[in-house]
Amino acid sequence: MSDLALAHDAPPAPLTTLTEDELLFRDNVHQFADERLRPLVREMDEKQVFDKSLIQQFFDLGLMGIEIPENYGGGAGTFFESILAVEEISRVDPSAGVLVDVQNTLVNNALLRWGNEEQKRQYLPRMAQNTVGAYALSEAGSGSDAFAMQTRAELRGNEYIIDGRKLWITNAKEAGVFILLANADPSAGYRGITAFIVEKEFRGLSVGKKEDKLGIRASSTCELVLEDLRVPKENVLGEAGKGYKIAIETLNEGRIGIGAQMLGLARGAWEAAAKYAQERKQFGKSSGEFQAIQLQLAQMATDIDAARLMVYNTARMKDAGVNFVKEAAMTKLFASQVAERVASLAIEIYGGYGFVKDYPVEKYFRDSKIGKIYEGTSNMQLQTIAKLVLGSK
Repeated sequence: MSDLALAHDAPPAPLTTLTEDELLFRDNVHQFADERLRPLVREMDEKQVFDKSLIQQFFDLGLMGIEIPENYGGGAGTFFESILAVEEISRVDPSAGVLVDVQNTLVNNALLRWGNEEQKRQYLPRMAQNTVGAYALSEAGSGSDAFAMQTRAELRGNEYIIDGRKLWITNAKEAGVFILLANADPSAGYRGITAFIVEKEFRGLSVGKKEDKLGIRASSTCELVLEDLRVPKENVLGEAGKGYKIAIETLNEGRIGIGAQMLGLARGAWEAAAKYAQERKQFGKSSGEFQAIQLQLAQMATDIDAARLMVYNTARMKDAGVNFVKEAAMTKLFASQVAERVASLAIEIYGGYGFVKDYPVEKYFRDSKIGKIYEGTSNMQLQTIAKLVLGSK
């Protein structure tokens, strides 16, 4: 039989087809999210505090070190499995989804890709077992223009002295390790930016106020105050002056994670709306029997499936080692649009009940808005996409 005939006998699997290991992993996370996370969602949102015991359960389940190799205590999984975890957790609570997301797609990925062997031995086992990570890039004057940062690092002997303030740092309250960006050579512009591995216990670092946010309220978003922060020279991540490259490439991967978070959020909102439409009685029948509601649910489901294809495809591209920068930008852009649209329609399907906190969809709507903002606003994603599809400089 010819090679061509053999190829026809084994057609490529659909993009959404999961391996047995992926199915088992996804189903375990799905069950965990429903049974252990869901009962805590409302209280965590109202108190704006993430349950500490839940974080330990994330570690115990292996959700905080999915890609970390076994010899460092991790799960030796794939980036795609990290994306599945973020999606399934976010389906129940996007606040929890972003905690898992930042850990895996930003912090662990940066350590895996840019850390030297000694740094990996020192930090990866902690990230897999008991230490939350955070990524400290943004500042008050450098959001979308991330490389306008004012945080300065000065090498004195065998350590760097860092001064400045970081803003909007996700996981800051819970984190024990930060990937922190500072400019060690302002005269070189963005080429002076250097990445550091900073421990919470290092003298000179303090976590400032926790922001009172519209959505993902259980997720801590805090200011970092750096006053003569002393960081050993050996804690430079990658090379001095290459922090801009680490930031760009790590955020490209992180955008797939935000796409997965928004996909999970949209799924959760849709499931709640579909269930309610089948239960709510209006004019002698369920509201889901009215064509107008059916058409809305159908459009929402179509958008969600389209977002899923983009998220899964881009995650598979990352694991395959092919360039995914354009696809990551498109994925974050589209998935965040879908999440906001689906969550908004879910409220309308609930009617007045959708507007009150006794029902879940108002929280999905509040949580959805951040998807268009963090890890690159929608306008920044469009700018990236335009540059890549038009070939502009």
